[in-house]
Amino acid sequence: MAILHKATLTPSKLELIAQHLPLQPWFVQDDSAQPELVGAYRFDDPDGEVGLETHLVSHGGRIYQLPLSYRDAALPGAEAWLVGTTDHSVLGKRWVYDACADPVYAAALATAILTGQEQAEQFVQADGKLEPRPSTVSVKGSGTPDVGVPALAPEAPVTENGVTTIDAGELTLLVNRVLGLGRQPSEGPALRGIWAGQETPVELASLRR
Repeated sequence: MAILHKATLTPSKLELIAQHLPLQPWFVQDDSAQPELVGAYRFDDPDGEVGLETHLVSHGGRIYQLPLSYRDAALPGAEAWLVGTTDHSVLGKRWVYDACADPVYAAALATAILTGQEQAEQFVQADGKLEPRPSTVSVKGSGTPDVGVPALAPEAPVTENGVTTIDAGELTLLVNRVLGLGRQPSEGPALRGIWAGQETPVELASLRR
């Protein structure tokens, strides 16, 4: 369960994303339009410390996937994957990372794929009450709840041909940065998602042992 706050972020998430995307080798710049947010989904951090939110962004006829992690302090050794910092009107300064370099995200993604999890339920905290907020992207792993998840030791992510690979020891995670493109779906465990206007599940990430 993800608890959100009614808050102002300066700069906003979309502003951070718009600055970050053009710097990525898998992004194709199209000067005719600004990136538009298609939707987002969240995973839970079991310790409740790190925010995990994946954004789907449309630009130039393509849809890009950008997982972000939100932390209350810098993540040691992850300077190269820092998207930026933002001032949260409730939580204070937040460090925003490309989550593929965050071990908490790697564990959450592997758990979702292997155990068949869906996206985290979202609630907005307002006036001492929790109000449900529907997710704009629905995801589900292909696994089953009785499957065990090994302890992971993720290395620095490597991106090639629009796919980010995270070598995590006993298994390897693959995150699709550019969705679709006629890519054949994985035969193994995977995370798939749907959103408004996309009712056929799209492979977002996969896993190999």
